[in-house]
Amino acid sequence: MVSTPWGNVRLIDAHTHFFSQQFFQTFARLAGQSLPAESPLSTVAQRLGVEIPPEDPIQLGQRWVAEMDKYGLERLVMFTSVPGDHPSVAAAVQAFPERILGYIMLDPTRPTAVEVCRDAVQQHGLKGLTLFPAMHHFHAYDERVYPLYQAAAELHIPVFVHFGVLQVSIRDKLGLPNVFDLRYANPIDLHKVAIDFPGVDFIIPHFGCGYFREVLMLGAQAPNIYVDTSSSNAWLAYMPSHLDLKTVFAKTLQVLGPRRLLFGTDSNVFPRGWRQDIFRQQVEILHDLNTPPEAAELILGGNIARLLGIS
Repeated sequence: MVSTPWGNVRLIDAHTHFFSQQFFQTFARLAGQSLPAESPLSTVAQRLGVEIPPEDPIQLGQRWVAEMDKYGLERLVMFTSVPGDHPSVAAAVQAFPERILGYIMLDPTRPTAVEVCRDAVQQHGLKGLTLFPAMHHFHAYDERVYPLYQAAAELHIPVFVHFGVLQVSIRDKLGLPNVFDLRYANPIDLHKVAIDFPGVDFIIPHFGCGYFREVLMLGAQAPNIYVDTSSSNAWLAYMPSHLDLKTVFAKTLQVLGPRRLLFGTDSNVFPRGWRQDIFRQQVEILHDLNTPPEAAELILGGNIARLLGIS
């Protein structure tokens, strides 16, 4: 429980990343000859200003559990962030099943995507599926992805879909080319999918990350669309007219209501750790909006607990 203006509230962060050592090794390999052969991970750490986690993902999981204990969080939802790294977060989930909830990140255009997803959920205990259309160059409505949505429906897991502007700072700092394609980043792509799969809960992060109007339109049309509040929401700088985060929260609550808004921070690396600054800012906004206690409790933990079947 964490202290808030509404008293002690159950706090579950619905959006964080499990950046394992394998994650950093993947980018070190992509950087290739631009890094010294004798110590590529050390160079990556220096350029990014981060700590490279231990090889054993359980030790990284323990570090995140310590962060939760420090700040009063009940649990973290943690995503893998490169395809094939889900065993890392699965190891942490299995070591700390009451504290860490894992999602698998997949390239749905791969022929084994459905098989890998089923295995991750049924054998490794992961609780959700993460997709990045702009990264893997597919439209969310592409029929190639439908078998994966069907698997999500049968497995009773939510599907997290990152739309909008996609920036991975590690790529920029390592001099890697931009491989993302905004043609696949419009949340409206999910409209027919949400209708075709009414039993699947779809989560869109960062209020649509630049496609705020589209997310509101989509959410008004499809009751299985959820939005998370995560990150610093720097996409506000792209808006053609002034729009602040308080207004974003107010409009989202007006259109979607408090049952479809999920608190998140996008926390991912050490030594920064869990983003308490984001939590404080968003709690202040919700309080300024005169959010009722029961609504605040849903946003800060109750909604994601319901979606993931946590008592």
